[in-house]
Amino acid sequence: MATVDLTSLDNTIEDGKHRAPLVLGGMDYSDVTDAVAGVWEKKQPAIWWPIFGLAVSLTMLFGALIMHLFFTGVGVWGNNNPTYWAFDIVNFVFWVGIGHAGTLISAILFLFRQHWRTSINRAAEAMTIFAVVCAATFPGIHIGRIWVFYWLFPVPTEHLAMWPNFRSPLLWDVFAVGTYATTSLLFWYMGMVPDLATFRDRSKSKIGQFVYGLLSLGWTGSARNWHRYEMAYTILAALATPLVLSVHTVVSFDFAVSQLPGWHTTIFPPYFVAGAIFSGFAMVVTLLVPVRKLYGLENLITIRHLENMNKIIMATGLMVGTAYSIELFIAAYSGVASEQFAFYNRAFGNFGWAYFIMFTCNVFIPQLFWFKWCRTTPWFMVIVSIFVNIGMWFERFVIIMALCRDFIPGSWFYYRPTWVDLMMLIGSFGLFFTLFLLFCRYLPVIAMSEVKNVIPHADHGHEGGHGHEGGHPATSH
Repeated sequence: MATVDLTSLDNTIEDGKHRAPLVLGGMDYSDVTDAVAGVWEKKQPAIWWPIFGLAVSLTMLFGALIMHLFFTGVGVWGNNNPTYWAFDIVNFVFWVGIGHAGTLISAILFLFRQHWRTSINRAAEAMTIFAVVCAATFPGIHIGRIWVFYWLFPVPTEHLAMWPNFRSPLLWDVFAVGTYATTSLLFWYMGMVPDLATFRDRSKSKIGQFVYGLLSLGWTGSARNWHRYEMAYTILAALATPLVLSVHTVVSFDFAVSQLPGWHTTIFPPYFVAGAIFSGFAMVVTLLVPVRKLYGLENLITIRHLENMNKIIMATGLMVGTAYSIELFIAAYSGVASEQFAFYNRAFGNFGWAYFIMFTCNVFIPQLFWFKWCRTTPWFMVIVSIFVNIGMWFERFVIIMALCRDFIPGSWFYYRPTWVDLMMLIGSFGLFFTLFLLFCRYLPVIAMSEVKNVIPHADHGHEGGHGHEGGHPATSH
């Protein structure tokens, strides 16, 4: 008689018997704790230090260039008349889009009880926070007169020289991005509380015990703790879900309500949301494939997790490609010369090369994921994901450049970025990776308590007394 792998069978009961298990290697609760806490307890891999050093160096360069901008003025950028929005706003919209996948994975998939999110949601949530930090930097430094930065805030007062325009999408951004950042931070922190208690209990230093004890809010793993935790987590997920749609919708209004003749872009809100999810998932794949290899987490972040994300990248890529095609079709179908100029100039004008890069990276390359080998081979999916994010950056660049070229010959200047523009873009990636590497070093990369919930009938008798760390109230000691 053939033998049956009971561990694999247990792992597939909840998700369908023909699906790959969510946790490999026959891991039980104790093994999950050891694997995730081991990332923090053990010495970092040798390659971590040069990567971290490079990221910190780029972050310092970013800070130095910001100070150079403050003391010299926005003339150090390539902005001109009429290209007042250039790399700074392109980078802002790009980083806001990167942050969308974390909320989608954490909130929406949680509410729909998609259990394959459990091993990837923590890193995706962290990525959201760090991307919003990078995004928020650019609106704050592009205003020119930095000493009146408080004009950004929607506070009507007679003491200001200029009142906020509450009809402007730029002001709506303040509400939308601020709310999104606050909710995402609370959601990320709330989910980590049980795992921070595990780090507290396993810490061998007094400082570690104090810091993690402070962050874990006195977690004891009692049934009351779990009840309140799950209630708060569900409420925050419900609050975060509409933000996935609202934040990038509001960001799209910055461009959709332009007064350029013929610029009819009512399709921007849905296609900006799809594009944000598209680029966000690509960044999650780009980060998690090296992380799982670097820290030996292949049994927790499995090919099934990566393949599901690649399917979402392929689906949202089709949505984005459809939006591009609709723009060109409607311009041709309308017969309006100004509309045809506005959209065909993007594809065939001075920045046609950028449009070609955008279309190739966002529409054609993700179609490789129709082939199973392509979406299940880690090194290949990283290459595709990098191309996707290159394409999504160029999408924002093409939109902003198109808005700057209207029917007046005086506005036909060709935009050329300066070295400061380029290095600030690279420096923002340094800030992002610095924060992400510190997260991997000091915080739980994977949500241990959630992963344990998708290991049915696992042997949790080997916890060794760490009753505060996890799983579920029903399985905690």
